[in-house]
Order: sequence, then C-alpha cells, then structure tokens
Amino acid sequence: MRKLIIQIPCYNEEGTLGLTLDALPRSVAGFDVVERLIIDDGSKDDTVKVARQHGVEHIVSLSSNQGLARAFLAGLEAALKAGADVIVNTDADNQYDAAGIDDLVRPILAGQAQIVIGARPISAITEFSPLKKMLQRLGSAVVKIASDTEIPDAPSGFRAIHRDAALRLNVFNNYTYTLETIIQAGRKGIAITSVPIRVNGATRPSRLVKSMSSYVRRSIFTIVRIFVLYKPLRFFMWVGSLFLIPGVLVGARFLWKYLQGQGDGHVQSLILSSILIVTAMVVFGAGIVADLVAANRVLLEEVRMRLLKAEIVSGSHDASRPCE
Repeated sequence: MRKLIIQIPCYNEEGTLGLTLDALPRSVAGFDVVERLIIDDGSKDDTVKVARQHGVEHIVSLSSNQGLARAFLAGLEAALKAGADVIVNTDADNQYDAAGIDDLVRPILAGQAQIVIGARPISAITEFSPLKKMLQRLGSAVVKIASDTEIPDAPSGFRAIHRDAALRLNVFNNYTYTLETIIQAGRKGIAITSVPIRVNGATRPSRLVKSMSSYVRRSIFTIVRIFVLYKPLRFFMWVGSLFLIPGVLVGARFLWKYLQGQGDGHVQSLILSSILIVTAMVVFGAGIVADLVAANRVLLEEVRMRLLKAEIVSGSHDASRPCE
C-alpha cells in the first residue's frame, strides 16, 4: 500500500488553514492512501482546532515556536514514522495551487527523482516586489553554485520528497529549510528536479518577510552560512585570497624598491604585506578546520539517518502524538 502524506507547517494559521485543507486532494494517482499532517509550531490561536474540525489525520504539536525550518524537519520525521512513502510539503496560507500535487509526485512515481520542487512563475507574481524577485533569483543562483543542481525556484516550499530522501535530509538553519535541503540533495547525490506550478492570490502577508530590510539581511546571512556549511574550504580560500593577493603585490613592490636600493623608505609596505599574508594563512587554516568539521557533520548525519530508520522499523513512535 503506497501512502502519500501532505504536511503543512503552521504558526497561528486559523484564518487560512481551513481554506488550504479544503483545497487538498483526498486522492492522488499512484497512491492508495492520502493523509494530511499538521505541524503546530507553538500556535497561540485555534490552528489545531481548525485542523481537527477538518479531520486531519496527524497533528504534531511543538511546545514552543521553533521556526519554519524546525517545523518542516519535525513534519518529515512524523510523516516517516506514520508510514509515508512520499511527503508533499505545502504552506498553510494557500499560496500554492494544490492541483499541482499530481505534477509534483509524478517524477517520483516514475523513478526520475527523489525530490521535486515546484517552480513558481516568479516574474508574474504581482505580490512580489522587484527587490524580492531579485533576491529569489539570487538565492536560486547561489544554490545552483553550491549544489550543482538546476532548480529555478530554490526558495519554493511546495515540494515532494521520497521517503529515502527525507531520511537523509537535515536542517541547520533556523530561518528556512528551502535552500539548505536542495544543497544537501546535490551534495549527497539525491536526484532532484523541478516542475512548473501555479500559485493562488495572497491571503495574508508573508511571515518570513516581516520587512524588506530584515528579509535582505536574513537572506544574505543565509547565503553566507550556506557556503560556510557546505563549501567551507572554497569559502575560506576565497576570503583568504582577498588578503593574500594584496599582500603578495605589496610585498613584491617592496622587494622591487629594495633591489633598487630604496627599501629603507618603504618599510611600511613590508609590514602591511606581512600582516596581509599572515592573515591569509590564518583564514586558510580556518578553512581546513571547517572542512574537517564538515566531514564530521556528514558522519553525524549518517548516524541520525540510521537511528531514524531504526525508530521507523520498530514502530516505537506514534506520528500523531504531540512532540515536545
């Protein structure tokens, strides 16, 4: 029996959750069972009550608001423990057209991919400002470089994930899971693709974009952190080069002057060159250490995957039980 679970991370979504649940399909081609899972991320309103009124099969309740990324990960684990073969993630604000779920799962059913990302028509979304559209494209470009994947809309939260891929995913960023999980897929050799989807009109302001300045700041931090986490050696080599190249040039200038007998008047250049080169060496050393830490993180992720597999096989957890 093949099971599809549609998960929805929620934080104070009583106003839009009902609309989202009503739009979800109760049957999807290729699956014998379609169930819904709500991750209540410490909501203070009647989100859980709305979910129960709509007969949601699984409700995971986090004791406090832990952020979208943690809610997403908690949902994956609960869905796996509930026997999901494929997990579809969507938003509680009904942003994504639920009719696209058939398109999302089709490449997985065909064995073409284990993760499928719904690509929104970014340029046609009137609710997105020009700056936000630019940042969306920038985020996708960064993910492409870091993951060696071709995903045109990396920040999209509308995605389908095969159980084998879900077991291997982890999230370190508390702000959002979208970029990081794609990079993990690329780094771990998980087959990933995208399909075009449609979106509905906005039902409420974005929770991630509280202000454009905050969104820009968080986006830049997320992008930098992604490179530090997943391309640490390359990142620190780039940074170190910003010190090494000027240091070598300044040192070469001093050496040229010294050979001409003018070294006494350019001691400052020698000192500056030494500082820049030493700084570059320190940064390169930090890159080597960070690369070793990254290798250790891969081993820890493997341990986590094996433990989660053991929990699923043993059936020791009930996916509908509140998680603390």
